[in-house]
Amino acid sequence: MRRGGAVLVVLLAVWLVPGPTTLGAADDADIAKLRTELEQIRGRLPSQSHAMMDVGYHFSNLWFAGQSKNWPLAQFYLDETRSHLRWAVRIIPVRRTPAGEVDLRGLLEAVDQTSLADIGKAIAGRNGDAFTAAYKHTLEGCYTCHKAADKPYLRPRIPEQPEAKIINFDPAATWP
Repeated sequence: MRRGGAVLVVLLAVWLVPGPTTLGAADDADIAKLRTELEQIRGRLPSQSHAMMDVGYHFSNLWFAGQSKNWPLAQFYLDETRSHLRWAVRIIPVRRTPAGEVDLRGLLEAVDQTSLADIGKAIAGRNGDAFTAAYKHTLEGCYTCHKAADKPYLRPRIPEQPEAKIINFDPAATWP
């Protein structure tokens, strides 16, 4: 069946199949219960700042893995950074600011396809200089996003020490 025929079948089915015309008291009670449960679930979700703390953790460790030329560890932290950025944007996809709405999904997509992709290329190429340049460029992109989200006081920088002091960044290290 061609696409037009399938659409016609769906339209006829919707038109011919009777549906509820009004909600009864039981349905209203179910909807009220669902709304209450939804509010409870929303109250249990982490805030965007929680997800961004995880981003900072992984992105900071990414710096030290790259500086140590521990490329598998750097790839791990890059992947974790990307994952937690997506999580942060799922929590608040659109931020309302005095200047208007900021679509964080679009900003993330741009950073992911440019700056973070450049870090990934540097890791794959095991290129320390390219890694450093891409990391610094990504920090600039992070700050641009923070400013757009009306949070210019969140100014990321090159970390001074790793967040995970338990992780050995030396790629030649053996256990223990």
